[in-house]
Amino acid sequence: MDPVIIVGAGPVGLTLALALARQEVPAVVLDEGPGKEEPRPARTAVLRPDTAALLERLTGTALDHHGVRWTGWRAMRRRQVVSEIAFAPDEPAPVHIAQHVISGLLRAAAADQPLVEIAADSRLDSIEQETSGVTAHTRGPNGTYWRGSYLVGCDGTRSTVRKLQDIRFPGRTAVERHAVAALRTELPWTDQALLHRMPPWRSSGPFAGEVTARPLPDGAWRLDWLLPPGKDLVTPELLVARIRETLAGWTDGATPAYDLLDTGVHTVHHRLARRWRDGRVFLAGDAAHLLGALGTQGLDEGLRDADNLAWKLASAWHHGPHEALLDSYQAERRAVVAARLRATDQALPGRRGGGGLRHIVPGTARGHDALLTDGHLGRGALGAPGAYTSSPLAPRHLEGEIPVDTPRGAPVSDVRVTAEDGSFVGLRDRLGRGTLLVLLIAPGTGVWDRKHWVSAGVMPRLAAAVTALPHPAELLVAESYPGAPAHSVLLVRPDGHLVTALTGVRPAALYAAAEAAVGGAVEEGVGVEAGVR
Repeated sequence: MDPVIIVGAGPVGLTLALALARQEVPAVVLDEGPGKEEPRPARTAVLRPDTAALLERLTGTALDHHGVRWTGWRAMRRRQVVSEIAFAPDEPAPVHIAQHVISGLLRAAAADQPLVEIAADSRLDSIEQETSGVTAHTRGPNGTYWRGSYLVGCDGTRSTVRKLQDIRFPGRTAVERHAVAALRTELPWTDQALLHRMPPWRSSGPFAGEVTARPLPDGAWRLDWLLPPGKDLVTPELLVARIRETLAGWTDGATPAYDLLDTGVHTVHHRLARRWRDGRVFLAGDAAHLLGALGTQGLDEGLRDADNLAWKLASAWHHGPHEALLDSYQAERRAVVAARLRATDQALPGRRGGGGLRHIVPGTARGHDALLTDGHLGRGALGAPGAYTSSPLAPRHLEGEIPVDTPRGAPVSDVRVTAEDGSFVGLRDRLGRGTLLVLLIAPGTGVWDRKHWVSAGVMPRLAAAVTALPHPAELLVAESYPGAPAHSVLLVRPDGHLVTALTGVRPAALYAAAEAAVGGAVEEGVGVEAGVR
């Protein structure tokens, strides 16, 4: 069976390759560059808890060792603190990390994974599709033909894959611009991110009245100043003056000592590809969408693309083509990103002073600050992980279905579970293996050895129902789950989204939900013919 060809060796492409390998699917990553990413301290990403957990699963590395997990968030207007949030030590919080560090961790994990091959200096030149697979041609020092079962374009904003497939990429250009500086200095707070609107020291020049500060390891910070609309040039002299002015304002005195590490101008575009699938060719990450205004993060959505697509490609690779399941990738992910873009674009007039905010957040500037906080912290319409509520994979009219605190189609909470080997793990640790997860809520099981309850009560009947499901599934047990009554059963997709919650053991309903979650009855297909490269 031919590997999956992934075009682009950025975080999204490498994440997809490792996610496929975790499900025993080989992948070839075509890297246009020399095989490494140059350090850029000012190019960073804020990862929400779900995407941070995804990278930790795939790399086997705690991101806290390489980035900074925020201890809190503070929003200020002029000299007044308008909101302050503290994260408890065991509470999920955003992680701020340099993008080249993310890529380095993923590359190191890929180097140790025999199912992943990274081909450096391989620039995509052409794609040919057949009923049995895909052929890609690359030019450069390692130019050759590559044969694959599927091909995924993770090759960024100017995606060659998207252009070769003649897929339109409409949207808006430069909806926001930020001057960016990474520097090492000492600020009055530690490991806490700050959004400061209308600071009292702001002066004239090509800077708007908003600055954010996000902590990085080793006493470093990333500072972003929102620029007004237009193309005003940000000279090094202007940026240094604003750095000194901002640092002095935050420390209520003279400018503290600082070491400037990197600078840049970050321009946010909003674009959405018309199609994310063309036969055996798919788009993911910046090749499929661009977003990032109002504190939202584009890399987060790209990683979710990879997580969503990996288990569906793995199912098709192992069991034969299943069009309904593969089509659901575009239906689910494009709908979520489109909703995020709509919410952000609706809120932008208020931020730009157009007066449109009153139609979204009634009242005041304080409501505007809350909206921005949602975007930065990954909450609400601007930032929360999307739910696949209208997914074609959602089951219909299940007998015994009950509501829990997680809406159907939304990511599940990371509760502690007992695995089949008796070990205690987080629910997210069992994701991404290509199997459905069946979670029984059974109070008391956490204090008894598994051997005492595995053959008691409803367990034998549930275990038999899980064995009979139309897709491989793993049975887990939890003491509790938010909003779920005792003896309820939750069905979870391989990417961690809730399929349904049922009251009690209902084999017929569980089977129907599992069948729907994998796109209906699995087609009996013939494996992709072996090819050569």
